[in-house]
Amino acid sequence: MITRLAPLFAAALVLLGSGTAHASSSAEPVPEIMAALGDSISAGFNACGWYVSCTSRSWSAGDNTEVTSHYLRLAGLSRSIMGHNRNFAVPGSTSADLMGQVKQAITAKATYVTILIGAQDACKPAEKDMTPVNVYRQRLDAALAELRAGVPGVRVFFASIPDLRRLWQVGKSNALARTFWTLGRICPTMLASPSSAKRADVARRARVRARVMAYNHEAAEACATLGTACRTDGGAVFAYPFTLDYISKWDYFHPNAQGQRALAQLTFKSGFEWIDVL
Repeated sequence: MITRLAPLFAAALVLLGSGTAHASSSAEPVPEIMAALGDSISAGFNACGWYVSCTSRSWSAGDNTEVTSHYLRLAGLSRSIMGHNRNFAVPGSTSADLMGQVKQAITAKATYVTILIGAQDACKPAEKDMTPVNVYRQRLDAALAELRAGVPGVRVFFASIPDLRRLWQVGKSNALARTFWTLGRICPTMLASPSSAKRADVARRARVRARVMAYNHEAAEACATLGTACRTDGGAVFAYPFTLDYISKWDYFHPNAQGQRALAQLTFKSGFEWIDVL
């Protein structure tokens, strides 16, 4: 592993530049243990094969150099974190599952935790099944309180949920994408009847997008309750103008390795300023 990561040390120093050579007083010590929490996106689902989790390609805790995850960037600053990348994200997870993952992170003594959760709260068989916004917020607040109590001094990063309507927009003209979405019943609230321009379908997509935006707003507000111990991407992931080049051809829904790399880059630069204090 050391040989594999060695070329990244210099690269990460360049990427983080002034954050290492001229660290400000707000710089955080590089964590010795980190954990990824969330759903299939953080698990790297379908980023390397047919319907499998590819944690090595996770934007957060992956160790594949093609992605250059948060973990690898941190490893480029300090060897103390090497081998201590935990991934507790599970495909299909909703905000209801976050507490269980938080407890795993506490057991692992992770002092840096990334969270990306909520796409599956919106991707339901019908709109009525989507998680209410207030319930989503309550679950996040409870999970963060548990995490802060279990790991005093923990640092948390929230990535925004991607724009599901953007996915529909870039894929609706692709026959394979439409086939996967329809036969696989992938995110029906947004992707059902992908070719339809009927008023009811246009309105449905707008409502689902609004729900995702509301989740992102509540996640940012929940993060703010932790003060300087929590950061968000400021909506960068949601606003990113991705194309099908970033989407797995195994399902036309999840990020592929290129998409995971974009997620890593977008989110890391919005997060904490890190410094090796050893």
